Amino acid sequence: MICKITKKKLIPFMSFGKMPIANGFLRKKQFKSEFFFNLEVGFSKSISLFQLNEHPKPKQMFNNNYPFFTGSSKGMIQHFKKYSQWVKKNYGKKIKHLIEIGSNDGTFLSNFDNKKINVMGFEPSKNVAQISRKKGIKTINKFFNFNNAKKFKKLKNNIDVITAANAICHVPNLISLIKGINFLLKQRGVFIFEEPYLGSMYLKGSYDQIYDEHIFIFSLSSINKIFNLFNFELIDGIPQKTHGGSMRYVIARKGIFKKSKRVNRLLLNEKLKNIDNYKGCLKFKKKCENSKKKLISMLKKYKKNKLKIAGYAATSKSTTILNYCNINTKYLDYICDTTKEKIGKYSPGMHIPVVSMDHFKNNPPDKSFLFAWNHKKEIFIKEREFTKKKRWFAHIKI
Repeated sequence: MICKITKKKLIPFMSFGKMPIANGFLRKKQFKSEFFFNLEVGFSKSISLFQLNEHPKPKQMFNNNYPFFTGSSKGMIQHFKKYSQWVKKNYGKKIKHLIEIGSNDGTFLSNFDNKKINVMGFEPSKNVAQISRKKGIKTINKFFNFNNAKKFKKLKNNIDVITAANAICHVPNLISLIKGINFLLKQRGVFIFEEPYLGSMYLKGSYDQIYDEHIFIFSLSSINKIFNLFNFELIDGIPQKTHGGSMRYVIARKGIFKKSKRVNRLLLNEKLKNIDNYKGCLKFKKKCENSKKKLISMLKKYKKNKLKIAGYAATSKSTTILNYCNINTKYLDYICDTTKEKIGKYSPGMHIPVVSMDHFKNNPPDKSFLFAWNHKKEIFIKEREFTKKKRWFAHIKI
């Protein structure tokens, strides 16, 4: 295994086994040709970076039929509204040009007035990029990297703010991405992005954060060390509740802005909790193995009592749980979801049928595996009657 930043050899510390593309929901005729890879993770000690060894090519994951839309969640719409307000409050007085990397359906960028700020999104998945364009948002249907960034010569060192959310961890070639940011960003510009946080994953034991799209799980320590290599520095870190625990990072060129006291405090906390070193990896590995044993034992008990079990929300994260724990139709009758692109298909690897929410309401299970546990508040309100009967469970405490 080779570190994707330092290019030094790494020793993988855990394998989750053969894994399909997390968002690769498929039809029966596609079962025999389904793509699999070995989901193996390692840790770069020199830059404290948790990363995948092998992963599918980006174009296999982010294609013309990418079945994820930010705007499908009311909670995420609200979060991105607040995120945009925070950007405006802290950096908005002088913003003339703003770019979002991985802009999806334009949910975040739609919060900015195009007449006052020139906004532009980079989105590699054609189907979601088209939705963004329909909203009147300038969207480039390409991956953000140095080669694509330098095509915008007129914008060289002219962008005030570059943003991203749950997208930077998807990029295998971070070096090219950072070079692209360096090409476009103003001298006093900032790069602000949010990602699932390694510390939260360790604390909860939420190994379902690990799948093909999440090539990296970042910490403040890793971000600080990576960007230091390219004459940038981490000037702030703000914990977020999204995705079961995320972190908002603020990056600037070295020596331009003063570092916040909060970021220094958070970096110290990572040392104390072994988030910045290999000990944390080994402790996390034990948590994953224990979680798997407990989950399989619980499912066997439910089935022994002849309970009907269904999955709730056909998420990317569910693919890791189902395949790592070998949970198939022997345990789950179906998975319900609201995304029309997934309904009528089967889950990656384990081939559990994906049905509509109407099916869930008309054929309620005795127990439901909540795969979208990070949206539990929104779901518990939506499914009040089911929630009252305490029928939910997950692979982590909810």
